[in-house]
Amino acid sequence: MNIKTEITKIHYDKNAKGVLFCLLKFCSLLYGFGSGLKNYFYDKKIIKPQKVNAYVISVGNLTTGGVGKTPVVAEIAKYLTDKGERVAIISRGYGGRLSNKQINLISDGEKVYYNARLSGDEPYWLANNTKAVVVTSKNRIKASEFAIKNFGVTYIILDDGFQHRKLHRDLDIVLMDSEKHLGNGHQLPAGPLREPKASLKRADRLVIVSKNINHEMAEKLVQETEKDLNIKTFLCKTEPDTVYNIKTNCDLPEGQEVIGMSAIGQPEQFFRFLDKYKIKEKITFDDHHLYKKEDIPTTEIPVITTEKDAVKLKDFGFDNIYALKLKTVLDVKNLLES
Repeated sequence: MNIKTEITKIHYDKNAKGVLFCLLKFCSLLYGFGSGLKNYFYDKKIIKPQKVNAYVISVGNLTTGGVGKTPVVAEIAKYLTDKGERVAIISRGYGGRLSNKQINLISDGEKVYYNARLSGDEPYWLANNTKAVVVTSKNRIKASEFAIKNFGVTYIILDDGFQHRKLHRDLDIVLMDSEKHLGNGHQLPAGPLREPKASLKRADRLVIVSKNINHEMAEKLVQETEKDLNIKTFLCKTEPDTVYNIKTNCDLPEGQEVIGMSAIGQPEQFFRFLDKYKIKEKITFDDHHLYKKEDIPTTEIPVITTEKDAVKLKDFGFDNIYALKLKTVLDVKNLLES
């Protein structure tokens, strides 16, 4: 039994029972106490967040990973840079081998200085898909000040910043999965919640992320959520675009037999996007898995993975690795300016 897999099943089972669930619920009390105490100090202004000389936008989740935060961060960065703003994305750099106790300049907006293994898959992907400065560090305040001082940054996008209350933000955006919602409603480790649902009152905007072809259910959820929580709520559509070879950039024709492989928070949604192919085998690893060459199937059958995974696989030089490119549809102008 893979304990992490079993815990993930519990997180999204509203009727979860058993010894493991009871043990996790006890641990959730301790986690919730620590999280609640921190938020109490900030809510009562006993501790005050520090401001920096830039407009700060936080993009985060109430739940654990896999919601679709990285493409949303990229869309916001593209919108702002297209307007002529100087933008920096500040990330903790989770999964990268660079020490996040220091400030790491992943990209200056033009040149990318580290590979995916060192920088982390998400910061590396953002560096290659936006013109923003990308910095990783555990200390988000110092990282922001570094970007402002050295690159004249006017906007900071705080990647996965909802729980990071040390840095003042001017706009707090929280994402929610249209199908997973808030899981079983419990806090970690018994459920996927980093904070209780009541914490959403801190959010300025909610974004419902729909990873599907049919978005009717998500559209209805947007309306219901905005009415129930009285928070401006937007729909982000994430859909499959093309499947391309990461070495040659050639597209993979539909209908072929393939192997699906991923190391992301919610792999089942990725596999659903491969419905135009015949999936012979599904291979999953833990989120942010650092691939080894022996992880890759030695077969002539095309292996399709996510773009997040592809950045870590490119250096191995395999000819049969393909990436699923997704398109993100989001009204960024209204999200930021309404």
